Amino acid sequence: MRTEYAGELTEDSLADDWLSQFATWFADAVESDVPEPNAMLLATASADGRPSARTVLLKGYDQRGFTFFTNYESRKGDDLAGNPRASLVFPWYALHRQVIVLGTVEKVAREETEEYFAKRPRSAQLGAWASPQSSVLRSREELERRFADAERRFGDGVIEPPPHWGGYRVTPEEVEFWQGRPSRLHDRLRFTRHGVERLAP
Repeated sequence: MRTEYAGELTEDSLADDWLSQFATWFADAVESDVPEPNAMLLATASADGRPSARTVLLKGYDQRGFTFFTNYESRKGDDLAGNPRASLVFPWYALHRQVIVLGTVEKVAREETEEYFAKRPRSAQLGAWASPQSSVLRSREELERRFADAERRFGDGVIEPPPHWGGYRVTPEEVEFWQGRPSRLHDRLRFTRHGVERLAP
C-alpha cells in the first residue's frame, strides 16, 4: 500500500519558533476535520530502557511545552518517575504531516491539575478514582464495581482529583515538522536549542 504525498514546507514558510509553527499546523488539523487532532503518541522508557508507547490527548500547549493528564501510578507514570524523558508524535495523516517532539518531562503544579480536573465530565472524574490504571483486573465487573463504589462515595458532592492523578508537561528539546512530498523527498525541518536544521527524508 502506497500513497503519493503532496505539500511542502520550506525554510521561507517556516515560523520563527516552534510554538508558532505548531499553533499554525494544529489549527490546520482542527479546521481540516482531522479526527481527534489533539491525539498524540507518547513514547516513554523505563529506567532500564524498556520502551512503551500509547496514545494520549494533548490538553494544552504554550512556550513551556505540551501538557497531558493521567494516573501517576500507571505504566507511563512509572516510566517517567525513573526516566523523565519522552517523545511525542502528532500523526496528522490526512494532511500528510506529523510533528515529532523530544524532551524532558515534569509534573505540572497541583493547582493546574485541579483546574483541569474541575472541567472534566463527572463520569470522567469518577473514572479517575475508579481505575487503577495499568493494573491487572480480574474482570470487567471489577472495574464497574469500583466505578459504582466511587459514585456512592461522592454522591452529588464535588469530586477532587485523586492524589495519584495529575498532569505532565513535556518541555521540548527538539521539535520536528514533517511534511510529506512526492517521490518520498519529504520536508523535515527541526527546531533545536541552536536553531533550525533540515533533515534528509
